[in-house]
Amino acid sequence: MKMKQTLQTVAYRSVYAVAYVLSLLPMTFLYTMASVTCFFTYYIIGYRRTVVIQNISRSFPDKRYGEIYAIVKKFYACFASYFAEIIKGVSVPAEILDKKIRVENLELIDQYIDSGRNVIACLGHCGNWEMLNFMPYKMRHDIYAVYKPLRSVIINRFMIKLRSRFGMRLIPDSAVVRHMLTRRASSALYLFLADQCPRIKEDKYKFELLNQQTYVFSGVEKLAHISGAAVVYLHITQLSKGSYKIKCMPLCADAKSMNDGEITHKYIDLLTENIKEEPYGWLWTHKRWKG
Repeated sequence: MKMKQTLQTVAYRSVYAVAYVLSLLPMTFLYTMASVTCFFTYYIIGYRRTVVIQNISRSFPDKRYGEIYAIVKKFYACFASYFAEIIKGVSVPAEILDKKIRVENLELIDQYIDSGRNVIACLGHCGNWEMLNFMPYKMRHDIYAVYKPLRSVIINRFMIKLRSRFGMRLIPDSAVVRHMLTRRASSALYLFLADQCPRIKEDKYKFELLNQQTYVFSGVEKLAHISGAAVVYLHITQLSKGSYKIKCMPLCADAKSMNDGEITHKYIDLLTENIKEEPYGWLWTHKRWKG
């Protein structure tokens, strides 16, 4: 066991060292590497190309084939660019990111927290969501990101290091309920990527998302109800290549005042708007819909 841990540590440090050296390269070079990777991923390997085309076609039945094809190609290009930006994020100074990431209506979250409430911020896999690790630099309150541990111990450790670089605190999804209900001393912001496929499918949390009946993760709503948290949606869009806007949109000031399913329904509406605004920015590679 000790030998295995030693090997994992060596492997992690090697991966981090390589990523750090790459992050020192000019962004133009990293984007060029991303473009080459995109070409091989789409044209040569065809990574989940059928899934992506099928997902987009079903989500936008009113679009013609040429329009669908354009969204698919732009999705792969953006997806590859996100990885280049993530690599750059290993060493890029906060002052540089501050010029590239615009956060709007952040005072809304401050108001909720100052009033003594926890705030749950739900979002989707829109734009480069990994850029959210920069938010602690902009806020005076604690921020926790809820995550699902990756199978690879090495990559999981690398992502935790990257995501916590500016002060973000990471909580495994299995521990967030206890943490939130026992941490009464001070309120904080909790980030949830809520558009993932739920492990347990409940019919009352089945909504229409992009013209398709979709089971939606119910954990955010249930935790919000139990804790009496305020809930906001983080609307992420790309201003230009490498630059993003994160807009804090109110969903409810007190989850306990909302009916069952109401929070999730509002979340789905806001997520749908986010995707339709930039259809190429959502993560289309997941098999959310079967059949």
